[in-house]
Amino acid sequence: MAIPVIDFSKLDGKERAETLAKIANGCEEWGFFQLVNHGIPVELLERVKKVSSECYKLRAEAFKKSNPVQLLNKLEDKEGENSNVQRLDDVDWEDVFVLQDDNEWPSNPPEFKETMKEYRRELKKLAEKLMEIMDENLGLQKGCIKNAFSGNGEHEPFFGTKVSHYPPCPRLDLVQGLRAHTDAGGVILLFQDDHVGGLQMLKDGRWIDVQPVANAIVINTGDQIEVLSNGRYKSVWHRVLATSNGNRRSIASFYNPSPKATIAPATPGEEAQPLYPKFVFGDYMDVYVKQKFQPKEPRFEAVAAM
Repeated sequence: MAIPVIDFSKLDGKERAETLAKIANGCEEWGFFQLVNHGIPVELLERVKKVSSECYKLRAEAFKKSNPVQLLNKLEDKEGENSNVQRLDDVDWEDVFVLQDDNEWPSNPPEFKETMKEYRRELKKLAEKLMEIMDENLGLQKGCIKNAFSGNGEHEPFFGTKVSHYPPCPRLDLVQGLRAHTDAGGVILLFQDDHVGGLQMLKDGRWIDVQPVANAIVINTGDQIEVLSNGRYKSVWHRVLATSNGNRRSIASFYNPSPKATIAPATPGEEAQPLYPKFVFGDYMDVYVKQKFQPKEPRFEAVAAM
């Protein structure tokens, strides 16, 4: 079983209806799909790979002193003392930093900032195009999801990029990687490693690999898309398994509502009873940060009670 791979360029031709249906299926049946021929220049993607790889090399020494490595070292010391050793199930084996428009970015390598600014501009346009497609497939007015995310234009939606590397892990029996979770926000656009796998999504009770596809952008939907679609599009549990060889690149961009935006099911007309509460996204995030790795239904219940 493989994650759907969709040729995005066919939206503009004779196969538009078929491509819309494939995207709808990816949202409804999977919660994950991959886009190829998405319009982001391959030359830019190659530069993103290069600068992120160089940036990681500059950070590699610091990771050796990071909390996950120190905790693993302590476990290995306990093993030597014949103590009972438990897996590090509440730790992520990940080197990560976040890029936003208003925070400090790495200055090395020198071309990192300009490359990632250009990349983020392209990703933001792709996210907004995808949201319009979701509007169309859900029978909503064009711009409905974007308007919801911006509080009808009153606030700026959040757009952040998480640059991650998953270094080789010497003890796969003690470390998982990135813990299973659903994403809190809206549309997630992931540029993952071409060669080193590890990302998995949960479908029908089984963990399925999100297979590396060269220069594809992996799309998944977050909790807010589930709410706006009144459950037609589900946010899906996913995780990353650590590997013993290979350094996995992962660049995830999140197009999320403004913290001040009000989110509620946007079903057209009186078609369906709302299955989710109305809430302010910032309140939801307050709940999510405490319950990220727990079942998502209590998050909706908690925010409904606010």
